[in-house]
Amino acid sequence: MSIPPVHKAGKIEWPNAKPDPQKHFLLAGTEAYKNGTQMRANLDKLLATKKPENRDVIIYVHGFNNRFSDGLYRIAQMSHDLNLPGVAVTYSWPSAGNPLNYAYDRDSALFARDGLRRLIDEVSKSNARGIILVAHSLGSMVTMETLRELRVSGNTRAMNRISGVVLMSPDLDLDVFKTQADAIGELPDPFIIFSSKKDRALRLIEQLTGQKNRLGRLEDVGEIAKYDITYIDVTAYSEGGTNHFPTAKSPALLKILGQIPDLERALSGDGGRTGLLPGTVLTVQNATTLILSPVASR
Repeated sequence: MSIPPVHKAGKIEWPNAKPDPQKHFLLAGTEAYKNGTQMRANLDKLLATKKPENRDVIIYVHGFNNRFSDGLYRIAQMSHDLNLPGVAVTYSWPSAGNPLNYAYDRDSALFARDGLRRLIDEVSKSNARGIILVAHSLGSMVTMETLRELRVSGNTRAMNRISGVVLMSPDLDLDVFKTQADAIGELPDPFIIFSSKKDRALRLIEQLTGQKNRLGRLEDVGEIAKYDITYIDVTAYSEGGTNHFPTAKSPALLKILGQIPDLERALSGDGGRTGLLPGTVLTVQNATTLILSPVASR
């Protein structure tokens, strides 16, 4: 992927009829692999160029109403804006790419579980230090179902290589999430959820499905108190529109997250989070809520 020099944090400068690498995100080149062995060989080659502590593989799982290009460009934007270490990989599941086809996408998310499981299994055989799963919206359903399948099937090798999970604006019914988390048992650490009470997309989905209490906009972290989770409320950075992806789109929030030299330490359960992120920390049993606030308002 080619990132234009005029790029602004949180934006994707989409190419138009006259794509220009000075102005637009562009796909600079592609290479197809015949099998997992070829893919792992290339992955190991990329990992070898990194420092040992930066040899993680970050697998991004896109959300509802996202085409292949949407997921590809979004992980490129986040990797660039957050200066993510390691190697970024995107897993594309067959979304209809149409906001009116929610039922189609939800079925596709379930269909896509086996594909993500196979990808994680292949990456777990590589020289990666660990695997970090990052999912947005309905991609959280794909991710949680895959983790459940890995645990139930006894694939301990793959599960042990997963060193963190980040769910951004997860479109998951709370009771479904609890059932999945119970089946998984010990969750990967850190396990982080980004949420916004102003998430209009999740509010609309609640109305469409008749299921209130989406995981991505909980009013009370006590609902997930028994799980070792860091629940980060970014409502203060929800600046307009659907507010369904402020973590990737808010320049102010990206600046804060990008300035943390060790995001895993800041968000893990070792007590390192206090003072590294501006906001209020609340702990209920095993779950921790971090309510982020703009620095200027402190």
